Amino acid sequence: MNRFIVAVISVLLFVSSCATDKIIRVDVPARPAGQESALGMTADPIDTVRVGFIGLGMRGHDAVRRIRRIPEARVAAICDIETDRAQRTEKYLADRGCPKAEVYSGEADSWKKVCESENVDLVYICTDWKTHTPMALYAMECGKHVAIEVPAATTLEEIWALIDMSEKTRKHCMMLENCVYDFFEMKTLAMAQAGAFGEVVHVEGAYHHCLDPYWREYWDSWRLEYNKENRGDVYPTHGIGPVCQVLNIHRGDRMKTLVSMDTKPFNGPKIYEKITGTPCPEFKNADQTNTLIRTENGKTMLIQHDVLTPRPYDRLYQVVGTDGYAGKYPLEICCLRDTTGLEAGYDALGVEKIYSGEELAALQAGFDHPLMTPEFVEAARKVGGHGGMDFIMDYRLIYCLHHGLPLDMDVYDLAEWCCISDLSRISLANGSMPVEVPDFTRGEWNKTDGFKYAFK
Repeated sequence: MNRFIVAVISVLLFVSSCATDKIIRVDVPARPAGQESALGMTADPIDTVRVGFIGLGMRGHDAVRRIRRIPEARVAAICDIETDRAQRTEKYLADRGCPKAEVYSGEADSWKKVCESENVDLVYICTDWKTHTPMALYAMECGKHVAIEVPAATTLEEIWALIDMSEKTRKHCMMLENCVYDFFEMKTLAMAQAGAFGEVVHVEGAYHHCLDPYWREYWDSWRLEYNKENRGDVYPTHGIGPVCQVLNIHRGDRMKTLVSMDTKPFNGPKIYEKITGTPCPEFKNADQTNTLIRTENGKTMLIQHDVLTPRPYDRLYQVVGTDGYAGKYPLEICCLRDTTGLEAGYDALGVEKIYSGEELAALQAGFDHPLMTPEFVEAARKVGGHGGMDFIMDYRLIYCLHHGLPLDMDVYDLAEWCCISDLSRISLANGSMPVEVPDFTRGEWNKTDGFKYAFK
């Protein structure tokens, strides 16, 4: 063979090898023998879902308030490390004539009694992030389904532990990601599934929320401490959850690689010192973290996190398709490809047809969503919880358990949405190198044809 050709081939092979090496690989452990996939997993129907709550602070008490409004559910047990919180919730239930619930409090491991109770079918976990996974694992070991506040897990090790326990015990393990049930997101999902945007090619999501008024509300300042000690997108699920459903992640597509970039922590040290009165020479989490993801099918995702600057609250939420667009912040709008033959000069801007307000409502009304009947929307808004989306989340969880159906969000959704925290940290720690996103389904990401709600 010509020496020149050999040399060229050698160079190409070297470059290819280097390119491969520039992606940080993440191990996917083999599924243990005798363990089966949880895709589409169902369990025996439960006539009345008996719910045990762990954590009755900022989120837990409100969850009790919502669950008691669902006829197919009953508050069976409540638990908090602080006795006064448990007593407050106990009184709330008694004042409304609810059946008496088991009450546990006062000790660090009181929560285990909820998991062990023979009167509990579902353990609903609303504690600090660090305790989510240990509690969920123990609950499933005790034969209970689990629902876990966001984020359900903070490391890949925790994620794989939850997957394996759910697959092994055949118990549902759902993360309580409420934002997938927000009204605009659900309507946009229905439009995307109907093909209104053409082929969806890019999505964006975020958690932009100045937490200055709330830092002191978290028990023992745990959330501020977590941001101090951890770099990366530590709270990705609100932003990524809705857009993953639009892209049918592990239901025909999967996240393949990501790369993250962040700012310096400008505000973090100052806020920590103000809140705690303690000097803060090192604060790991940035003011802004950006993560770009590419999917197996060539789509892209942009996910952002910022809780340290005074920017207005938004979850960014954007859906970009070949024939249309939807965006939620700062104004709910849709744009569809113009078919009127409108001609404009080369320098014309803003000639797209934008649907907002009443026009948007009329447009979206033409796309049916199986949940969004006027009667159900009115009921959800009345019960409330972030405008009603919390109630929809709880209703769907109980509905599926009651009827023995697959849950809207399975353990692989939990894994994919939570893994951004650890993977973004890895990328940042390595100079923003690309990181491989594990296939948490272990090769079954394309066995299901699109995201769907299950109904009886």
